Amino acid sequence: MAAEKVCLDGEKATLLATLYGRALDARSPEPILNDTMAARAVERIDHDFTKIGMSPRNAGAVAFRARFLDRWAAEFLAAHPGATVLHLGCGLDTRVHRMDPPPEVAWFDVDFPEVVELRDRLFPGRPGYTTIGSSVTETSWLDRVPADRPVLVLAEGLVYYLDEAGGRELFRRIVDRFPHGEFVFDALSPFGLRLQVLNSPVRKAGARMHWAVGGPGDLESIHPRLRCRDAISALDLPGYDRLARGLRLATRLMRAVPAMRRAAVFYRLEF
Repeated sequence: MAAEKVCLDGEKATLLATLYGRALDARSPEPILNDTMAARAVERIDHDFTKIGMSPRNAGAVAFRARFLDRWAAEFLAAHPGATVLHLGCGLDTRVHRMDPPPEVAWFDVDFPEVVELRDRLFPGRPGYTTIGSSVTETSWLDRVPADRPVLVLAEGLVYYLDEAGGRELFRRIVDRFPHGEFVFDALSPFGLRLQVLNSPVRKAGARMHWAVGGPGDLESIHPRLRCRDAISALDLPGYDRLARGLRLATRLMRAVPAMRRAAVFYRLEF
């Protein structure tokens, strides 16, 4: 099978670092996420992954983030069989395959056309699954999604790359379109956004971040129907005890600093 050539830049290129992080985790002696499909995809892509700033040391954080959002997604789907899932900025995430929802779930993966074309070549289709090639903030793509079911909106590693006005309008359009549902995503505070100058994969990709979330109130102000169900610091995700000793110590020290503890937060909003 011929290797896939990849020509991505800016925020689109960061999907390669995320994919590689999950692949490194899958190859480790004690994987956290064990995303073997990600590892196989890396082997099919013609790219020097050693130059994108992702290492085994920080791959664990990528795996923790994905596993935690998978857990929240699974809770929603268990409570709402036959729901619609909007996986926004899906990149090369294998979440639909990891979670393996029944065909009654209408799952839509949405990302830029060139990203969707690449993922369609790398990953197999499955019943109930549709890919849509579009910028997520060009919301005409929503017309392709039935609006008569509860909706789960997944946005891992996306929100901070959106223009705030466009992101808020995207959230409003989704809330107005569906009867009820949840948003599940990670976000950065203004301080967390400034810290991204230290993020090697983001720096090497030349990506720019825009939308900082100050807290639940910022998000609830988007639409009267939105309520924050959970807001959990990235430093409080379960499983950090499995990290190397030095990383565990660094995590404990960062938890003691309020600004650091709020720098990256996982939100679950309901409406």
